Amino acid sequence: MLEGPVLGVETSCDETAAAVVCGMELRSNVVASQADLHHRYGGVVPELASRRHVERLVPVVDEALERAGLDVPDLAGIAVTCGPGLVGALSVGVAFAKGLSLASGKPLVGVNHLEGHIYANVLVHGPFPVPALALVVSGAHTDLLWIPEYGRYRVLGRTRDDAAGEAFDKAARAMGLGYPGGPAIDRLSQRGDAARVPMPEPLASEDGYDFSFSGLKTAVLRAVRSTPPPDVADLAAAFQHAVVSHLVRRTVRAAEAFRPACLLVGGGVAANRALRDRLETEAQRLGVPLFVPPPWLCTDNAAMIACTGAFRLARGERAGPDLGAWADLPLDGASG
Repeated sequence: MLEGPVLGVETSCDETAAAVVCGMELRSNVVASQADLHHRYGGVVPELASRRHVERLVPVVDEALERAGLDVPDLAGIAVTCGPGLVGALSVGVAFAKGLSLASGKPLVGVNHLEGHIYANVLVHGPFPVPALALVVSGAHTDLLWIPEYGRYRVLGRTRDDAAGEAFDKAARAMGLGYPGGPAIDRLSQRGDAARVPMPEPLASEDGYDFSFSGLKTAVLRAVRSTPPPDVADLAAAFQHAVVSHLVRRTVRAAEAFRPACLLVGGGVAANRALRDRLETEAQRLGVPLFVPPPWLCTDNAAMIACTGAFRLARGERAGPDLGAWADLPLDGASG
């Protein structure tokens, strides 16, 4: 891992973020949320997200450097999310980072957003043992990954339809809970009884490690339209229980088959209270160390991008002026 300070820039969706990491020390972490902007639409509007990044990115970077007590000449490198994500939003961050690198002469590296969620654990728990099994579960992605060594990834399973976070948002909208849906359902479910509302078990008859959440989303819509509709707290609890059970069952199945040295979890849905509790219970049963970032490092942030970039820069990876932004970027294709 690069020992000098690395500036991270994150604009993959609706959070404008910048952070400075030095070694494994987090020197600053600034996140400007756009939740208020997109709340009225029930989800992220890509064009609005891109415009807000343009407005906020320079002030956010300036604040991150100021909090770290550094100027651009003090940096050892710059890391920027280049995918996957919303292309327009990503392009704002990539263009800024390339310009800053060109003007300052500092080395630049592109970072895969999903790899960032994995490396968020390093900032809290230190380097993780390999081989590792990682569950990355967010608003746009639900992937189960085998990590035989640092920088190498094998996809064991992924969602066939909605991502878990997207399903939370859509279910919350159907229940009238607003956006973002995950935190709202998590809070409300604590007052409900999951047993009062039946939910299907996704892919119950299939082996393997893939996920599916569209059927649960449909079940929520049917419940809301039923006469009489169930209590909304019970419905929230039932939906959350079904999603968490599906995620945990598939992850445990992979852990039993591959016997990893540790289990890593990352992404916005990793902040979910029930998911964290269930995975902790199963990890203890399996005798596998579980690493999960604190909730503030689960949602999109630039600290994880700076940390991942520090590892890639230390391996000698560099991005040139042709670094682009990709809506769909494989985990082994982020250095540019």
